[in-house]
Amino acid sequence: MTGLIGPGVFELETVARFPNDPVRTIDGLHWDILSLYRHALAGLATAARTGRIDSVGIDSWAVDYALLRGNRMLGNPFHYRDERTADGVAAVHAVVPADDLYQLNGLQHLPFNTLFQLATEQLDGAESALLIPDLLAYWLTGRVVAERTNASTTGLLDPRTGAWHAELLERLAIPSEVLPELVDAGSTIGELLPSVATEIGGHGIGSVTAVGSHDTASAVVAVPATTPDFAYISAGTWGLVGVELEAPELSEAGRVAGFTNEGGVDGRIRYLHNVMGLWLLTETVRQWERDGTIIDLPALLAEAAAVTEPVAVFDANDPEFLPPGGMATRIAAHCAARGLPAASTRAAFARSIVESLATAFADAVSTASELSGRSVGVIHIVGGGSLNELLCQLTADRSGRPVLAGPVEATAIGNMLVQARALGALGEHDVDLETLRRLVATAFPPRLYSPRP
Repeated sequence: MTGLIGPGVFELETVARFPNDPVRTIDGLHWDILSLYRHALAGLATAARTGRIDSVGIDSWAVDYALLRGNRMLGNPFHYRDERTADGVAAVHAVVPADDLYQLNGLQHLPFNTLFQLATEQLDGAESALLIPDLLAYWLTGRVVAERTNASTTGLLDPRTGAWHAELLERLAIPSEVLPELVDAGSTIGELLPSVATEIGGHGIGSVTAVGSHDTASAVVAVPATTPDFAYISAGTWGLVGVELEAPELSEAGRVAGFTNEGGVDGRIRYLHNVMGLWLLTETVRQWERDGTIIDLPALLAEAAAVTEPVAVFDANDPEFLPPGGMATRIAAHCAARGLPAASTRAAFARSIVESLATAFADAVSTASELSGRSVGVIHIVGGGSLNELLCQLTADRSGRPVLAGPVEATAIGNMLVQARALGALGEHDVDLETLRRLVATAFPPRLYSPRP
């Protein structure tokens, strides 16, 4: 994505898109990181041809990493949905029980958090562990750093100080030297290596700037909130549902409810819960298409909106829905085992999924408000899920709160706003997050969904 940003100006353009298809080998499920990097370079080359590029920012999903010795990667990064993480959970909890761990790192229990993955690794030969955006930044600039918002998802950061947690590293026998220097969003990582600039024809490209490199951290920057009493849902493969706090909330009730304290831009805390998200719908559609049916998703959702028969509202957060493959079959079996009504059509099946997601979203917002003490008057849905009109309306209905939907490209917008602020392109001093959000609300007005009786 390229952006042109200045006082009163915010233009956004997509210059390249590419697939991200994991690869299963004999040892497990991996990201095809070299293919991703090749596509990223091609995208940068395309962007460079559009004109001067002052800065580049990188964000991605969280928790996954590559191990390096010197400048050599020791293997393709594992995918967080790889089955090996179960062994890591047992190994970590044998040393640090779950309730103690929450007090140390403030993270909800997710079996794929980085510290559980690292517990399955032989780290003796590794000199550094780089999360995905940090790895790409290293290949572009040659500098080894860890951006703080994404580092907060590893489970190895102290949520109170924002530093690597020395006590936890010692207890888990993770050598501190494999963890890079931490940098904040807005920091300059470095200039492009000459070899990279030559390859992409980008000698006019400026520096690589650290942004909220966890995609949700960037998306939350771009929530077009004009009042402080908001909750956000970053809706994509996952639904990240929460509120923004000034300090971590580490209560036992929060741990039991599955709420996490992840770092946000400018030292804010993203107090949120992971809901399984549109993964349930996309995996269901993928199974149907593998069976030979061509699915028109907008048409399917329109048909789902017209469904009047009772549909199953199931637990969208059940861990059995985490692995890929056979999603429609698993959902049907889940509902049958609990005596929930079976869907008579694919449209009813889709309606069941969306109703279940909306219920999970609404429940998570209410729980976030209750646990944090933060009043919630409006829910912002950003990301690809904001295009799903049925999901937005049902979330408003089930929560009893108005929903403001959009922008769709919240992650890219938040990424670029942090870069623009670092460059001084916004024409103001000390531009805070609230000011950035007002800019988003003006440039990308959200759509209102009012709750129905």
